[in-house]
Amino acid sequence: MMIEQTDILVVIVNYRTPDLTIDALASLHVERKHVPDMQVLVTNAPAGDDSQQRITNAIKANDWSSWVTFKQLERNGGFAYGNNVGIEPAIKSDKPPKYVLLLNPDTIVREGAIATLQNFLDTHPNVGMVGSRLEDPDGTAQASAFRFPGILNELISAMRLGFFAGLLKNYVLNPPVQDTAHQTDWVAGASVLVRREVFEQIGMMDEGFFLYYEEVEFCLRAKRAGWTCWYEPASRVVHLVGAASGISDTRKKAPRRPAYWFESRRRYYLGSFGKLTALLADTCWILGYSCWRIRRVIQRKPDLDPPCFLRDFIKHSVFGKGFGI
Repeated sequence: MMIEQTDILVVIVNYRTPDLTIDALASLHVERKHVPDMQVLVTNAPAGDDSQQRITNAIKANDWSSWVTFKQLERNGGFAYGNNVGIEPAIKSDKPPKYVLLLNPDTIVREGAIATLQNFLDTHPNVGMVGSRLEDPDGTAQASAFRFPGILNELISAMRLGFFAGLLKNYVLNPPVQDTAHQTDWVAGASVLVRREVFEQIGMMDEGFFLYYEEVEFCLRAKRAGWTCWYEPASRVVHLVGAASGISDTRKKAPRRPAYWFESRRRYYLGSFGKLTALLADTCWILGYSCWRIRRVIQRKPDLDPPCFLRDFIKHSVFGKGFGI
């Protein structure tokens, strides 16, 4: 795998989404007018589909081979693994990139989005990473900047009680979307530009996370090492919510939540905060969500939650799985 020297290395992890990945590459082709030396690496997890053939054919047919490299992975190790395979050797090379952009395959980069992130880090040397404004195809903003999950916001998010959330608004996991750049705890990993020195100081993403929470834990490690994380809404990226994973769109009835989501959550709490915090966080979520389920029936509110959500949560919580990671 040979990648040309570049200031920005973009890594896209593909798993059964060749059409989305090709569309993302097409949007990056336009963005190269603003970031001409950008290099892109597509890592492809084995899935028994035709992703490898379709993506490599698209690279050849569109004459993208000078700036897009394709790498077939040996196994499906998840999001962190798929990124690390490309990032780690680049960071350790003789001519490492200045920045690394983590980009989902289910994204369309608006023109100027990556150049805006690059300019932000260029002019803010103490910032470790900066995320884009994610939006629907019609331009409607999606939540992209968040507070770290913790005991109080687990209770708030599980209860879904507006009055309670208003009293503790400084602890709400998803604060209102802002139109100006601001510091935040963490940003969605669908489009985030990370300074090389962050990887050099804190290491790669934790491959113990298969999918979800890996960017939360990475941002937390970076913060503890002294780096800040920012949200820059002038960088706009369309995010086709849930198109890659199938479980992220909260606006419609969700499928049953996969086991790896619960395992990632448990790993985040135990690995980052220890047993007591994990126990309290799980307790608060279970109590809060149980209250919500009762209130939902009484108030006849629509049920958009994943099937068996409470049962699956308890099964994979510290009550069901103990304190092992």
